[in-house]
Amino acid sequence: MADQDIFERIDVLVTEERALRSHSDATLGLSPEDRSRLHEVEVQLDQCWDLLRQRRALVEFGEDPSAAKVRPADEVEGYRS
Repeated sequence: MADQDIFERIDVLVTEERALRSHSDATLGLSPEDRSRLHEVEVQLDQCWDLLRQRRALVEFGEDPSAAKVRPADEVEGYRS
């Protein structure tokens, strides 16, 4: 997967996230299904950003960026800033 593909996926996810948050503001909350989907979208966004960081690190050190892999949600979500 190329960086451009990842950015396109991020764009789709951000659009969905904004729609869910907008719906939440308009209706004073989300249904359990929408809350679950919002969480899934947030996790997928974190995974996409992590994948981009991995790819850039590999390029920086002269390695093949295609070696980067999507990490499991529990691993990506466990990172601390």
